[in-house]
Amino acid sequence: MADYRAVLEFWLQELEPKNWYQGGDALDADCRDRFGGAWDDLVAGRLERWRTCPDGALAYILVADQLSRNMHRGKAEAFATDRLARAATIHAMGRGWDQQFPEETRQFFYLPLEHSESLQDQARAVRLILTRMPENGSNTLLHARAHRAIIRSFGRFPARNAALGRINSAAEEAYLASNGYAQLLKDLAPQSESA
Repeated sequence: MADYRAVLEFWLQELEPKNWYQGGDALDADCRDRFGGAWDDLVAGRLERWRTCPDGALAYILVADQLSRNMHRGKAEAFATDRLARAATIHAMGRGWDQQFPEETRQFFYLPLEHSESLQDQARAVRLILTRMPENGSNTLLHARAHRAIIRSFGRFPARNAALGRINSAAEEAYLASNGYAQLLKDLAPQSESA
């Protein structure tokens, strides 16, 4: 069974922050090779003990929310553990564990809310980043606001539709064809300091 410390060491120490969101074939393969078993254990419910301490909860969230996207890029499995990540986030924040970590690391507690297709979760993610990452959250806030805007517009993330077997609406087709997320970031950037 996987050790949560190995997840934290890999994600927070071996990787540079620029690698957290860029992906790529080599990183995705490394995630699969090193932590595919941990993801399988998480899905099977064998990592619930990780949720009983701050470091373990963070590692659980990383496997369920971040590593899942690397390991299963372009597939439905990339999002299959989102509900588990969200539940772990709610549990950890209820105990104040997110605030025991440096601001840059805290974002990983809030990303499961940002990845949710619930507008309520989106609003909560923006609030948390505003209030709990005041020093280092401007770029994180920009992306949170962009995710919230997408859910406000479509009620779901159109970029996931192909992987999840969902049919795009005409508006979603237009958004995807126009590189919508990049444009949305440009549109929101001047306002990124406020909700």
